[in-house]
Formats: sequence, structure tokens, C-alpha cells
Amino acid sequence: MSVTLIPAWSDEEGTQRAAALWAATFGGRPDGVWAAPGRVNIIGEHVDYNGGPCLPVALPHRTFVAMTRRDDQQVRLVSDLAPHDVWSGALAQIAPGGVRGWVAYAGGPAWALAQAGHPVGGFDAAIVSCVPLGAGLSSSAAVECAVALALDETFGLGLGADDAGRRALADACIRTEAQVAGANTGGMDQSVSLRAQADHALLLDFRDGSAQQVPLDLTTSGLELLVIDTRAPHSLDDGQYAERRATCEQAAALLGVGTLREVTDLDAALAQLPDAVMRRRVRHVVTEIARVEVCTGLVRDGRLRDVGPLLDASHASLRTDYEVTCVELDVAVEAARSAGALGARMTGGGFGGSAIALVEAGTVPAVSLAVQEAFAVRGLAEPAFLLAHAGPGGARVPRRSDES
Repeated sequence: MSVTLIPAWSDEEGTQRAAALWAATFGGRPDGVWAAPGRVNIIGEHVDYNGGPCLPVALPHRTFVAMTRRDDQQVRLVSDLAPHDVWSGALAQIAPGGVRGWVAYAGGPAWALAQAGHPVGGFDAAIVSCVPLGAGLSSSAAVECAVALALDETFGLGLGADDAGRRALADACIRTEAQVAGANTGGMDQSVSLRAQADHALLLDFRDGSAQQVPLDLTTSGLELLVIDTRAPHSLDDGQYAERRATCEQAAALLGVGTLREVTDLDAALAQLPDAVMRRRVRHVVTEIARVEVCTGLVRDGRLRDVGPLLDASHASLRTDYEVTCVELDVAVEAARSAGALGARMTGGGFGGSAIALVEAGTVPAVSLAVQEAFAVRGLAEPAFLLAHAGPGGARVPRRSDES
């Protein structure tokens, strides 16, 4: 039994793949290629829509979008998921209720930018990606953000040049996901995909929308961050996510606060709530926010080896209080810890998807193999693995093959 890590594409490989799909579909060459990454969250789960902080990093795994501006109001979209299924229609069709599936994510940023007052016209786009699908690593946000960056430059909007503009692009992508795709997520994924810097985690505070770059040097600490794709189906549009979000909003209303971030006395707050489920949800949110704050301090101080217990506590809270883990996630976390991980937890929305494990450098093969064997013993689908190196946010990709 052997383990292979899912590789990230280089700029050149991603560009070549996007250009090849473009040529096969539309002929010729696009005006340019843009890329945006998936993400993995170190800690701070299900707190973004509660006004809390989280600490994600951008993955080296990215979505690449080749795009050309059109002179009319038509749009053509193609994806490597279905290379023979080209969507073609009027720009006006791309709106809430007008498109579904991958087209909502790929075309939606055009609608959101237009709604914000930015002049966007017709375009052709070809989309390829090495961000694992359904793994809870924000493959959908990577599509939205890569398309948003391409539209920004293609139509001369000028938003991608600084962090304030990128925040506006992230807002457009968040509206895309909520209103066009119908998945009302909290906004962490789009923010880190556009605003991350290499070798840094991004401390996002959803109380005020601020972002701080936090240096993250795993190599100096002799550590690696292993991502375990459990291959368990992951979806945020089946009602489970929305139910938990609604419960938190109801609890905040009962407590007389704008968001659960404002709860300062957890015991007093829990005593005011009417049922056990709501109390568990609130307890997770309030304690998770505290864990993010402690974890961020440790990362800033270079004490990465002390982060492990916080990852463990986060997973326990997500399993017991927020109830968003599953058998595959729990098995992955326990097997990684038993194989020597300093700490491990599920990451992302839950109900499937991925887990992360903080491991000693050089032990990735052993830990991965232990997880794979634990899955086999339980009769679970074989997991996949990748390494989370903190990468930069999205950008135009140099077309090296065209420069000669």
C-alpha cells in the first residue's frame, strides 16, 4: 500500500491546460490566464457568519481561467469538468435563478460586479483546476475568484491592484455564491483566495472585515501541514449548513446581540437559551473564537508546536457541539493522531470534506499510510492527501510559453 500526494500545478502547467481547453473549444488563444487558489483553514470553523475570526491559508492548488473579452453581450463558458458541454447564452441570463451548477459559480461574478456598478460585458472563458472537488477546500471559491480577477483586468475595473479592491472583488464572489449559486456561506473562502500572501496565514476578522497577514514558517519549526481529503461527499447546499447558521442567528437575537462574537459570558448566555441544541451550537462558536485568538498568538510567536492541542479541541467541539463531522473525518483525525500528529481536526464546512494534521517534517508518508490503512479497515473509500504550503492569493498568470 502506497500513498501519493495530489500535486499542485505550476504556473506553466496550469496556463498550458487552460490554453489547450480554450483552443479546443474556441480556437486561437485567449487574451490572458488568471489563477486563484483553494484554501485550508487552520482554525476558526463556522465562526465567520457569527462575526468571529478565522485563520486560513491559500493552497498552492489553484483554478486557472483563460478569458477573452467579447464585443457583444454574449457569454460562452467551458470547464474541464465537462469539456464537451459548452454553456452559451446572454450575459443577462446570468442572474439569481437564471443559471445552475458550475455555470453559476463561473458566470456569477459578472452579475455581482455589474450589480455593484462595474461595467462588465460579454466574454468567453475556459476553466481548469487542480483544487480537489468536493473536498471542502473551496474549489467553488477558487473558480469565482479566478473569474472575478479575469473580469477585473479584462474590463479595466482596477480592483485587483490593492487590498481594498480585492476586498470588493471578494464581496462580489460572496454575493455570487449566496445569490446566484444559492449557497449562503460566510465569506472566508473568497477572502483568502484573493487576499492571501505567500508564507502567511490570513487572520480574517468578520466583525469588521479586517485582514492581517500572520507569518507562518512551518519549515523552520520542522513541521508540515497535511491535508486529508476523506473523499466523503461534501455539500453546503443540503440544508445542514443553513440550519446551523439560522440557529446561531436565532440565538444571537434571543441574547440581544448582533452576532455571537459579542457574547462575553458564555455560562450566562447558555443559561438564557431555550434548548440543548442551541446551547451546544453557541458553545462551539464562542469557544472556537477563543481558540482562534490563542492560536494566532502562538503562530505569531513561532510556537507552532503548541498549536496541536487547539486543533484537537476544535475538532472535538465540531464533532460534539456543532455536529458537523462524519465517520470519515473522525477516523482520519484519530488515525493521524495515533500515528504521531501533534494535532488534527476537520477543516471547512464539514459533513464530509477534509481534515488537517500538523505533523513532524518527514513523517507525512507514515501518517498518510496510517490514515489510509485505518480507512481500509473500516471499509471506507480510499482517502487522498496533499500538503498545505501557504501560497499567495489569485493573480494573472504569466504566459511563459508565449514569451519566446
